[in-house]
Amino acid sequence: MANHQGTGSFITGRMVTETEIIEDAVLAWDGERITRAGAADRSDDPAGALGSTLPPGALILPGLVDLHCHGGGGGDFTSGNEDQARAAVDFLHRRGTTTTLASTCSVPLTDLVQAFTLLARLAEEGLIAGIHSEGPFLSPERCGAHDPSYLRSPDQDDVDRLIDAAGGHLLSMTYAPELEGAELLVYELVTHGVIPSIGHTDATAAQTAAALDLIIEELDATGFDGFQGRPTATHLFNAMPAVHHRSPGPVPLLLERARTGELAVELIADNIHLHPDTVRMAFLMAGPENVCLVSDSTAGAGRTSGNFRLGRTEIHIEDGAAILSDTGALAGGNGTLIDVVRCAVEAGVQLVDAVRSATCVPAGVLGLSDEVGSLRPGLRADALIVSSEFEVLGVLRCGVWLAAPGGNRAY
Repeated sequence: MANHQGTGSFITGRMVTETEIIEDAVLAWDGERITRAGAADRSDDPAGALGSTLPPGALILPGLVDLHCHGGGGGDFTSGNEDQARAAVDFLHRRGTTTTLASTCSVPLTDLVQAFTLLARLAEEGLIAGIHSEGPFLSPERCGAHDPSYLRSPDQDDVDRLIDAAGGHLLSMTYAPELEGAELLVYELVTHGVIPSIGHTDATAAQTAAALDLIIEELDATGFDGFQGRPTATHLFNAMPAVHHRSPGPVPLLLERARTGELAVELIADNIHLHPDTVRMAFLMAGPENVCLVSDSTAGAGRTSGNFRLGRTEIHIEDGAAILSDTGALAGGNGTLIDVVRCAVEAGVQLVDAVRSATCVPAGVLGLSDEVGSLRPGLRADALIVSSEFEVLGVLRCGVWLAAPGGNRAY
């Protein structure tokens, strides 16, 4: 139930926070800010409205925070096309991802500069939190869906050009630490408040450990000035060497260092990129407070068929997966973050832990814990209403209800 009298509003029902499930809860907001979140108190409800609430089984969740998202609803963030980018943002918001980084893929630098310039404008409007650049400084041996012809090693001119084009809105960059020039890149990223994210890498365990040590060293040297979050590992397990008993590669080391809180690991827990048993293992080993669920969604997200673009590469939807049309390789996610949350819960991850890893943990990575990612007074009024099957029933962003799927108004 929603109350729209005066300037304030509230809903009541079963609420899932990052720490608990509250069976009889109230979420109230005034304008763009939450004013109350927690157990309902009927003594201060003179209208008697706190009885009948959401549909049976429905849940109130914090608005979701996605660190890794290339688009959706037919729109690709790397395209540099404003209509596509805005369509993708609108689609994602209406699917409950109220805070997102717009991820780009590896394309010619001129294309990236064009995309960054556009996405910086969307960040200025508050539509996205910022930019995540996945590439072009990636390993050719672990390029995944990235066109290897566009990959390169970092140099000062290229790094400066990308940072300048983003206008202060580049918040994360995936890179392979074994590349020549990686040390220079880490220095420039940390200096400019950009989160280094290890991924698409063929690094050994020793190289990965050295890279993390360097990141921490650079952070310590800057006194964390302008860098309020923490480093990440891009879609752990995917696009990196598999674990072998005599050559463990980066995965065990990344999980071990995540357990200490030095970094957070991304998981595409969509039953396509990772087996459910792998998802449970990663949560157990890293701890839910160090896991970020991500969608890695493409322009095809939300569609069951069709041909789309990921940067300059053609992809299509096949058996619920985004696939490279020329090689048949996985090309990212075909769902949004609420789908990943559902799959994680179905894999055996506790509901509270799955929600935490899709809300307050990624918000913390971005240094936005005092703004989004939780249901607390003073934070932005972002919330998601889902059924017991995680069907999106309504989305609240900045205190405004967005239309529910099917075009109906939410609450």
